[in-house]
Amino acid sequence: MSANRLLSLYTWAFLVFMFGPLLLMIVSSFNDTSPPSVTEWHGLTFKWYEFFWMPEDQLRADSVLRSLDRDRFVGCFGNSLKVAGAVVPLSLLLGLAGAVLLTRWKSRANGVLWWVLLSPMLAPGVVLGLSALVFWGRLGINAGLFTIIMAQTTFIAGYPMLILMARLQRQPIELEEAALDLGASPARVFRRLTLPYLAPALISAAVIALMASLENYNTTMFAKGGSCTLATEIGAMGRNPNGHPPVINAVGSAIIVITIAAALAHTFLLQREKRRP
Repeated sequence: MSANRLLSLYTWAFLVFMFGPLLLMIVSSFNDTSPPSVTEWHGLTFKWYEFFWMPEDQLRADSVLRSLDRDRFVGCFGNSLKVAGAVVPLSLLLGLAGAVLLTRWKSRANGVLWWVLLSPMLAPGVVLGLSALVFWGRLGINAGLFTIIMAQTTFIAGYPMLILMARLQRQPIELEEAALDLGASPARVFRRLTLPYLAPALISAAVIALMASLENYNTTMFAKGGSCTLATEIGAMGRNPNGHPPVINAVGSAIIVITIAAALAHTFLLQREKRRP
């Protein structure tokens, strides 16, 4: 077998391994049976998607859907948005500060500082969640959305830092030095030169931080106390001994569609930007 054929087989096997379960999840979200199944088809249905807006009487008439707490599920999703709304800007600010420090400050301590700033990304989520719970508990703050925000920010800030560092390392330092020589203050140089140059990286970092916050489970689980998020609520529903409800499949399918649509829109905008004279 030639090397090209072997590489092709490996590539197809990898794609099937990665996307096969996602396709099965999407197909099962239209199957009128619970728990989800693709081998035992009971008819096409959209009720697992309609669960979030169907009338109350229709909801109570379904033997599966009436056992689910729709208000709690929606509330947990709202909590995820609140957490992400705080985690994203905090992560961008901390990541930007770390990126500027590591790329502009030349010192022998840079290597140590690099590992210190990146260490939360390497730590297990359980450790981060428990440490945030213990630390803020000692200060009299009970576990809840605040501790979730603090715990998530500790490691999510590392993603924007790496993205912004890669962008800053490509920026010609001579531009900043020339502006400083011409009398511009460091704050003005940062505002008029550095930030506009970092704008595309900041947008990418914000999207990644948003997704990392919404999908985080391990850290959130140990820092949430009596609160809930979308990830922890789906995790609780998935632990049902009788099988998880297909509503989870519907939510996952919606997330996949939104992600693909956003990626296609981003690609389209990039191509249109390149075609501009």
